[in-house]
Amino acid sequence: MSTVNGGISFWYAQEGAPAPREPLPGDTTADVCIVGGGYTGLWTAYYLKKAVPFLNITVLEAKFCGYGASGRNGGWLYNGIAGRDRYAKLHGHEAAVRLQQAMNATVTEVLDVCETEKIDADQHRGGVLEVALSPAQLTRLKAFHAAELAFGETDRELYGARETADRIRVAGAVGSSWTPHGARLHPVKLVKGLAAAVEALGVTIHESTPVTEIKPKHAITPYGTVRAPYVLRCTEGFTASLAGQRRTWLPMNSSMIATEPLTDAQWESLGWDGRETLGDMAHAYMYAQRTADGRIALGGRGVPYRFGSKTDNDGRTQPQTIEALREILVRFFPQLAGVRVDHAWSGVLGVPRDWCATVTLDRSTGLGWAGGYVGSGVATANLAARTLRDLIQQDSGQSGPTDLTALPWVNHKVRKWEPEPLRWLGVQTMYAAFRGADRREATTHTAETDRVAVLANRLSGR
Repeated sequence: MSTVNGGISFWYAQEGAPAPREPLPGDTTADVCIVGGGYTGLWTAYYLKKAVPFLNITVLEAKFCGYGASGRNGGWLYNGIAGRDRYAKLHGHEAAVRLQQAMNATVTEVLDVCETEKIDADQHRGGVLEVALSPAQLTRLKAFHAAELAFGETDRELYGARETADRIRVAGAVGSSWTPHGARLHPVKLVKGLAAAVEALGVTIHESTPVTEIKPKHAITPYGTVRAPYVLRCTEGFTASLAGQRRTWLPMNSSMIATEPLTDAQWESLGWDGRETLGDMAHAYMYAQRTADGRIALGGRGVPYRFGSKTDNDGRTQPQTIEALREILVRFFPQLAGVRVDHAWSGVLGVPRDWCATVTLDRSTGLGWAGGYVGSGVATANLAARTLRDLIQQDSGQSGPTDLTALPWVNHKVRKWEPEPLRWLGVQTMYAAFRGADRREATTHTAETDRVAVLANRLSGR
């Protein structure tokens, strides 16, 4: 059996593509128009309709709900948020602590809504285990662990080599950090369940309806224009396809593989009984989960960026990327050298120039947006959606400021990415530097982070 490459993602190979919803039939109006039918758009529609049931809400989706990152990600529901350290510098430590606490609570919020709405997304709250595989990675791991404690995550635990192996037997792991604020889930089951819950509330979803331009009170499509006082852009890695947005967020590629189901004996050799999501402290890091049907789904950075902010063709990835991900799998678990890779795919995530996730409502125009999650969107999209709800209710006079609208990522301004070819050259150079740094750290056994990686981080704005 050969590896299936693309077909959107392995998650869709399991679930099948959803039944198509009707495209926009022509010009219409709404109270709120949401552009993008992924996690951010659907969660925003869910919370707005729950808060104000009489709102007329229309969601416009270019392909079908969950076609983008929401249907292709690694299934990490966890408390990481892009830009927290920068927000601490800009707004003070306590403001960043409040942001982190909100993210911690978001993991529980998503799981609670799944229970309330009877969404079975194979969710399992086993936390997140991040491992170190070299002295330099261990130095970064300890610094990372200390930083998380400083931001109020007092229930995080630091493990040595033996305690790490008691959880997951990663070859060569010298330490790890574990947080309970994480869960494994099936991304497509979540997005399908959420879309169904939103429709049951009375929200209108139009698929196969690409929005070509967003203007104040207008979402323009080939099928007609939706006019609404509030138009919310929830397009993450596909934002560059909108008129005037090519340099707003960079569509960064991430690729994944899924193995064949492992045997009971193979799982016994790996441990992983807690079904934690698994990551590492490499510069070009990996992420993995133990799926509900007994596979390993593992991802990392392949070809990081396509010239001109182009996106993939239905999830196909490069053969060399599949092989690189298989090498990571075997490096972590040498006993799986003969295991078949059943599926490979890729997707894009949104990266702002300063690597900070943001949520914004421009009160003068009614335009709002959320995203730039840099790969941490499964949970962050939910927090962003609840924040957009509060911002709209505040703007329309239905409520005052809330704890969410006071978080430091609200209305954060980010400069645009450089024009081509500088954008392409910069990203390619950065990830070449990261891969080289990882190789050197693995062979030189120094406890210090590679200087080239430090320089690359500084120059990239991470």
